[in-house]
Amino acid sequence: MNRLLADIGFGSWIQRTWAAVLLSGRAIFFVSIGKIDRQLTLEQMMAVGPGSLVIALITAAVIGMIFTIQVAREFLALGAGSAVGGILALSLARELSPIMTAVIVAGRVGSAFAAEIGTMQVTEQIDALYMLKTDPIEYLVVPRLVACCVMVPLMTIIALVIGLAGGLLIASSIYDISIEVFLDSIQTFLKISDILSGPIKGIVFGALIAIIGCNWGLTTTGGAKGVGESTTAAVVTCLLAIFVSNFFLSWIMFRGAGQGASLIGQ
Repeated sequence: MNRLLADIGFGSWIQRTWAAVLLSGRAIFFVSIGKIDRQLTLEQMMAVGPGSLVIALITAAVIGMIFTIQVAREFLALGAGSAVGGILALSLARELSPIMTAVIVAGRVGSAFAAEIGTMQVTEQIDALYMLKTDPIEYLVVPRLVACCVMVPLMTIIALVIGLAGGLLIASSIYDISIEVFLDSIQTFLKISDILSGPIKGIVFGALIAIIGCNWGLTTTGGAKGVGESTTAAVVTCLLAIFVSNFFLSWIMFRGAGQGASLIGQ
């Protein structure tokens, strides 16, 4: 068993995870005292947001369409076709939009963070920053952390709207659910707290992506091969952290009895 854990680098992963916890503390400290480079942060926001937006929107539209196909046919058979829009809205707002957006950003941006900073680490550019009396956390990590915490929630909201639009298209064109019924269902089911849950999750997911991507880059060793390994490990760890944290966030936000049954019966 010990040999198996050694082969998959379990000990190294634990050390890196602990380093990520320490890194997050330092980064949050810099943010709290206002040490944020605006120019660098804007550059990272452009890399995180517009660079990933098209992929996120296409994915959101397709997921909204697929979900509507699966839900509408069953709800119509049960005589609850008027609830299709509301169920889609709840699913997208609470889970699908934040998770989908975070996964896309983790695959595209988290890997880029790890590769870029990992290359700087193995080519001793990080050491050069120390020689210039520049803290790598303030210079490299903080702008990426702020950018992810701002852009991922915004992309989550946009993905929610596009996903609903895709669902509306399928519901009205294939299942003959009128636009008025679909929109009324969304208004009935969707509450402000549901809408806010997505961006809240987006902030947490964005922070995890930035911290993990940067940390795995800063702890890279072994030259070009190490950069590749760190990039892969960073993406896998980001995805694991997103899904695990989503469970706890959902449990905190949505535990207890819902009101779906009463709404469908109206």
